[in-house]
Amino acid sequence: MAIEVAIKKKIGNFCLDVAFSAGEEMFALLGASGCGKSMTLKCIAGIETPDEGKIILNGRTLFDSEKKINLIPQKRKVGYMFQDYALFPNMTVEKNIMVGMGRKPQKEIVQDYIRRFRLEGLEHHLPRQLSGGQKQRVALARMMASQPEILLLDEPLSALDSFLKWQVEEELQDLLSEIGKTVLFVSHSRDEVYHLCDRICVLDKGHIETVQEKKEFFANPVTRAAARISGCRNIVPAKRLSEHQLDVPDWGICFKLEKEIPENTTFVGVRAHYIDVSTDLAEAKNSSVMQTDRLLEQQFESELVLKYSTETMSLRILMDKEKAEQFAQHEQLRITIPEHALLLLHA
Repeated sequence: MAIEVAIKKKIGNFCLDVAFSAGEEMFALLGASGCGKSMTLKCIAGIETPDEGKIILNGRTLFDSEKKINLIPQKRKVGYMFQDYALFPNMTVEKNIMVGMGRKPQKEIVQDYIRRFRLEGLEHHLPRQLSGGQKQRVALARMMASQPEILLLDEPLSALDSFLKWQVEEELQDLLSEIGKTVLFVSHSRDEVYHLCDRICVLDKGHIETVQEKKEFFANPVTRAAARISGCRNIVPAKRLSEHQLDVPDWGICFKLEKEIPENTTFVGVRAHYIDVSTDLAEAKNSSVMQTDRLLEQQFESELVLKYSTETMSLRILMDKEKAEQFAQHEQLRITIPEHALLLLHA
């Protein structure tokens, strides 16, 4: 099973322009609010119509602007799960599932979905009597009962509190692994997509920044916007001097690297846990002496904020609380950024 998407849609000043394909996998659309994630799903589902482009699902054309093809949602065989699950409040669990099964749903098939999604004993409950995880299972069962070829999940965990989210996330992971279909998973949470997805497509302001395998994305997000969305706290401008030299004024470092620096490198990043800190101010490779600016205490660790000068951007370092307090007592510290931790980025 596979989907191919290449569409454009303009709404006011916002322009969606995306092209990607996904196979039998959990494929994430990751980005900040308003970047076009949900709009992309709605175009696939037939809720919104692109201005141009095409959408092909398992060889069937759902939309093609040139050929004037635009299947109605009911004929697309697409399962769409909304953020709030959109269960009918006046219908029982059993009847909510039956909604997705056409005019004459068979009782034994309904019971099979109730069993598969672990809803036994809840058949006659209304949505208001269900927990968040139970509502999600009902929504998934209803969606699967319509026998879709692809599942579209629009931030299915966003309405849950943090404790319930962990539980529901585990249940969702188990259920989706059993289903064995293409799943497009929309989220603004990097933690959710890391836990659940195989590949990640990063959207920013309506266009795709990068499409990468999950671990490769977090190790090397490629663009400045993708690095920011991946959770990198330290991103600053850089100037490529040669194949192996890179000047980073905000950190006061001229990097000398073993690996070749791509010609389009205009920014660098480093994750807050990967920076070496020392009270020894002696010169060292790929390092500089910075001023201690402040210490921000968090629940389980602390963030040490340093500056190369009053005019430069801050460098943020996360570490053990006790160690951070000891370092914060020094006016100056030497920071070293290992080559393997340096992210080479372009705009």
